[in-house]
Amino acid sequence: MVTLQALDQTIVMKRVFLTGASSGIGRAIAHALLARGDEVWGTSRNLERIPKMPRCHPVRLDLTDPLSVEQAFNAALAVFGQIQLIQLALRHMQARGEGLVINVTSLASRLPVPFMSAYNAAKAALASFTMSIQLELGNSRVHVVDLQPADIRTEFNQGVIKSAKADRRYDAKVTKTWEVVERVMKNAPSPDLVARHVLKLINADRPPPRITVGDVFQSKIAPLIFRFLPQRVRLWGLKRYYGL
Repeated sequence: MVTLQALDQTIVMKRVFLTGASSGIGRAIAHALLARGDEVWGTSRNLERIPKMPRCHPVRLDLTDPLSVEQAFNAALAVFGQIQLIQLALRHMQARGEGLVINVTSLASRLPVPFMSAYNAAKAALASFTMSIQLELGNSRVHVVDLQPADIRTEFNQGVIKSAKADRRYDAKVTKTWEVVERVMKNAPSPDLVARHVLKLINADRPPPRITVGDVFQSKIAPLIFRFLPQRVRLWGLKRYYGL
């Protein structure tokens, strides 16, 4: 799961904690924030992935290690991460009376990708958690946004294990799915698109509760169509899309 949080520090500069983003999207967001003068704390299991630039502070963070989450929170003097880190963030923001949390989930939470059930489920869980927090905050000046990227051209696919001890009966379907995914990814928008939307959200007085980022079809048309379709038709459409 990917979470980005930001807190106003002054009118000119903002302090931003970026955690869990895929390497491509994370670097794009970090560069965009640093270029406009913000102070950025970036987390990674491998600190070599953090851009070596002024005002960019590397923080080691492994979301499977609760102690690492706590240490990352203290080191950055602010907030952030998955659910435990979000709770720390909200406690601090509510005490101040304002703040912004941007949870980067995925369009896969609504339009799942075949043979990536764990990823789809994790993103759907974070999206549902985000909406729950939005309800609980009511009219608070602490805002929580669900940012859902569609296909974005990063190295994400290269890091995904496409088949490991899989049932041989699914080999052909897995192959078809990844052919479609890789073809779409070649023409997908760059991570800079996500970074630009993040900057807009940080600058917004009243950010929207959820936005989808991607090409026009994936970010606008497909979610709108699927919203009104019965589940049987949704499944039919996704099967046709992936050639299953």
